[in-house]
Amino acid sequence: MIDIALENGRKVGIVGRSMVDNVEIAHSLNMLRIPDGSMVRPQDIRTFDPKKLVVLASGTQAEPMSALSRIAVDNHRLLTIEQSDTVILSARIIPGNEKAIFRMIDHLFRRQVLVYYEGGRSSPIHVSGHGSQEEQKLLLSLVRPKYFIPLHGEYRQLFQHAALATQLGVVSGEVILLESGHPLEFTPNGAFRREPVTAGRVLVDSGSLEEIEEVVVRDRRHLAEDGVVVTIIAIDKHTGRLEGSPEIVSRGFLPSDDGQEVMNKAREVILKTLEQSTSEEKTDWSVMKEKIRADLKRFLNKQTAKRPLILPVILEI
Repeated sequence: MIDIALENGRKVGIVGRSMVDNVEIAHSLNMLRIPDGSMVRPQDIRTFDPKKLVVLASGTQAEPMSALSRIAVDNHRLLTIEQSDTVILSARIIPGNEKAIFRMIDHLFRRQVLVYYEGGRSSPIHVSGHGSQEEQKLLLSLVRPKYFIPLHGEYRQLFQHAALATQLGVVSGEVILLESGHPLEFTPNGAFRREPVTAGRVLVDSGSLEEIEEVVVRDRRHLAEDGVVVTIIAIDKHTGRLEGSPEIVSRGFLPSDDGQEVMNKAREVILKTLEQSTSEEKTDWSVMKEKIRADLKRFLNKQTAKRPLILPVILEI
């Protein structure tokens, strides 16, 4: 049971769809008590004196498009914060969210507001919403399930929850510990583990919304880290002889000034590879491309300690 106490005629407003829904549910179940007449509709927040208004907003983990994230950059249609306002982040920083959260906090400070947050100017003000071990024991003792499957958390936490259920001895059937991708099938004869299935993130391209294969993601990471080198080689299709010096184009690999000497030596590597190739190899362009790629990859890695994506192109003229 939570009671919200407001003094001196203050009002409370709520922004954020999830926050509004949760408050309405808690209020209807009498788990959240708010004094009559003190609630302000989201669309009416701007009409009240800000000095007598407390706003509850969702988004303390800086979720994209959450209410607080939009408020921090003055992009919320119902609420604008001013220099004299105070923002209290009453939540711990979940590992992995640090960058986004501190970016949001920086935006708040840019708006000249006073911000209280974990690790900042205040003592911890977060109250956990997770059940304690004694509350878990009470729930297990009341339900006395046939099967118990702990979910949500790291494996160590799932293991400890399962151990607690086993220790209590209130599970009549089986305590089952699963990991992501391990299916469990319930039949009239019981619960059975099935063969693991592929589970995890699915990456999609913006625009097409089609799933991206792992090889595409790997190539994009490769390009982002070390760049790309394209070698263009013109060969007479009748004689198989080289027409001119190989052309090398690079992007995201080396600065043009610093990389000129390396690229000149890379051309020599390509010429040497062509000279040392047999006549049979020279008639199979796929073989030649692979030889050039391998020799150039070895040379560039030795010279620069980088592994750019190398794309040999052979033009028949």
